[in-house]
Amino acid sequence: MNQHNFVKTAYNTPFIANRADPYILHEGGKYYFTASVPAYDCVVLRCSDTLEGLRTAPEKELWHAHESGVMSKHIWAPEIHLIDGKWYVYFAAGEKEDVWKIRPWMLECEGPDPMQDAWKEAGMLEAMDEFTFQDFSLDMTTTVVGGSRYCVWAEKVSVGKKISNLYIAKMDGARKFVTPQMLLTAPTYDWERVGFWVNEGPAFIEQDGKVFMTFSGSSTGPAYCVGLLWADADADLMDISVWHKVNHPVLVTSEEKGLYGPGHNSFFRDDEGNAYMAYHARQYDEIIGDSLYDINRHTYIMKVEWKDGMPVFDYENQLFQ
Repeated sequence: MNQHNFVKTAYNTPFIANRADPYILHEGGKYYFTASVPAYDCVVLRCSDTLEGLRTAPEKELWHAHESGVMSKHIWAPEIHLIDGKWYVYFAAGEKEDVWKIRPWMLECEGPDPMQDAWKEAGMLEAMDEFTFQDFSLDMTTTVVGGSRYCVWAEKVSVGKKISNLYIAKMDGARKFVTPQMLLTAPTYDWERVGFWVNEGPAFIEQDGKVFMTFSGSSTGPAYCVGLLWADADADLMDISVWHKVNHPVLVTSEEKGLYGPGHNSFFRDDEGNAYMAYHARQYDEIIGDSLYDINRHTYIMKVEWKDGMPVFDYENQLFQ
């Protein structure tokens, strides 16, 4: 681990150390955990009967990066999903020969047990628009709302200083789009534009007839933060007019709590229906070199509270201190 001086607080003990872009799934009475590893060279998975058990659960490598060509560099942000009875992992990967040629890829489990059965490469998703995934594309997620499955991902556009927007498309099953992509959100506020103009890392949660989508903004240093969109769950989510964007970040760096650059979260619920958010952050703000390659982004978990129909993200609700 890189050595840094930081102030230990009651809030910045990691749930799992050195794991960024955390994704937790609670399915079939078990908790599954996957995340980006510091070497960016493989997809890993943990499983436990309890949430706390994930902290020390053995980690299995499901797949390793190629030596060259596609899927050989920058293995980022895996997510595990059970779709139509089959297990899939979405993740992003570049190429050693062109490290920023990042594209979304899939793995498929060949059996019913994602920890014991073999995994195979399953290619890219089948988009309707030939221009989809033609540039830097990553952080793919999927959710079902009102009986329809949707896919949201980040993709950079323009020339020169690239802008990372979030796009949405409706899906049939785990791999096929049945609508063209639609621009869902772009970095329009100052807090989304520090270092780079970024919207990425989408995550969904439903509550009381509304669907909420968090996302991360700005570069991956201390300015990294979490934003929020919401829509009525019975609306046509492919209609941009039904989405509402909160004009301020909902989770930011807290020097008092010793948590810097929070972002790229996921949501899950326990057996009682309580909502939780897994996210990553650092314990310090002085990053040596490129923040992307600082290995000390750790996984944290907080309980999500609700006020006036909106989610509340408060470090006071941090778990596992």
